[in-house]
Amino acid sequence: MSARKMIPVEAMTPETKCDYCTNSRCCTYISQEIDTPVSKVDFDFLLWQVSHRDIKVYKDEGSWYLMADNPCNHIQPDGRCGIYEDRPQICRDYSNDYCEFDEPAENGFELYFDGYESLLAYCKKRFKRWGQRPY
Repeated sequence: MSARKMIPVEAMTPETKCDYCTNSRCCTYISQEIDTPVSKVDFDFLLWQVSHRDIKVYKDEGSWYLMADNPCNHIQPDGRCGIYEDRPQICRDYSNDYCEFDEPAENGFELYFDGYESLLAYCKKRFKRWGQRPY
């Protein structure tokens, strides 16, 4: 059983919200903004990247990102941070006002590619001559 407190949902605040989360997505991936892919060569490179385990690509608010689905080394079995007092500034700046407890992030992305097949299908729609090489 988790060490988290059982708090009535009516009492949930941003400070106690993490106590309700049983399937934490916090700190289980990183996203890095990438240059906007434009050409067939750009998208072919993205296909290579998403061919690697646990790599995804998405577009959100007009920008493109590469996502690595790899949990932080400091996340504890209960989803809490093992270095909370010494955590990096980016972690300190994170707000849970609207987080993946409320809704999975990918539901709000403009585009989301969870692997090779989904990105390839997009490439074939975007570029009518996708299969013709050289680029």
